[in-house]
Amino acid sequence: MIKIVDSKLITGIVKNLFIKANTCLRPDILSALKSARKNETRPKARYALDVIIKNALIAKKKKLAICQDTGMAVVYLKIGQSLAVKGDLKNAVSNGVALAYKEGYFRNSIVNNPLIRKNTNTNLPPIIYTDIVPGNKINIKVVAKGFGCENVSKIRMFRPTDPVSSIEEFIIDAVKDAGSRPCPPIYIGIGIGGTLDKAVALSREAIFRPLGRHNKDKHIAELEKSILKKVNKLKIGPIGVGGNVTALGVSILTYPTHIAGLPLSVNISCHATRTAEATI
Repeated sequence: MIKIVDSKLITGIVKNLFIKANTCLRPDILSALKSARKNETRPKARYALDVIIKNALIAKKKKLAICQDTGMAVVYLKIGQSLAVKGDLKNAVSNGVALAYKEGYFRNSIVNNPLIRKNTNTNLPPIIYTDIVPGNKINIKVVAKGFGCENVSKIRMFRPTDPVSSIEEFIIDAVKDAGSRPCPPIYIGIGIGGTLDKAVALSREAIFRPLGRHNKDKHIAELEKSILKKVNKLKIGPIGVGGNVTALGVSILTYPTHIAGLPLSVNISCHATRTAEATI
């Protein structure tokens, strides 16, 4: 039997998810920041982490944005093939985004043309990815992606003969080049495989994974750990003042690719990694 979901329900959920993402720091991120503060030895880095943590607590308590850059709205929809949406799905998502940014008093950061650059004043349109999956549920994941960190993300089309060491070097160099601009401690999402656009989508979706969990493939999990260790040896530290923790975690997602290619994307997320998720 086909399950029917009213598009108005989706609008409400998308609205609530973006308000939550922009005002309530993820528990795993907050816990990692507190752990970093406990293990930090440099006074300036400790102070920076104190401010970051205090800011997150105030934002949640007063329902204020964690950061003034409340991001571009990105939505991932996994729709069960035995589910049907009553109404316009795209409009439902867009309406939810618009309501969240209006009711949350979040900054509208989207321009209607990348060259003319006139603000839409609604934070629309969002970027929407859809995937059809088995079942009769719809999973909604949202990201409020600020551009301080988005601007330092990288992509490269490696050759299939390139060694893993070259991939690691590229990722480490990307973080080194970013420096303090993405507001570390960062969360590094990496997409490997597919096509150029698929690798980028994977790298952003990778940051949904809770910190402390690793890829199920052992060799990928080991690569995640190796990259994190090397990134933290850079000593960029919180907000770039130096310190033991430059990155809180590394998450890699992979996808099958062409025999002649090896696309790789590095999507850096700031210390206020703003994601939220719900399933209908």
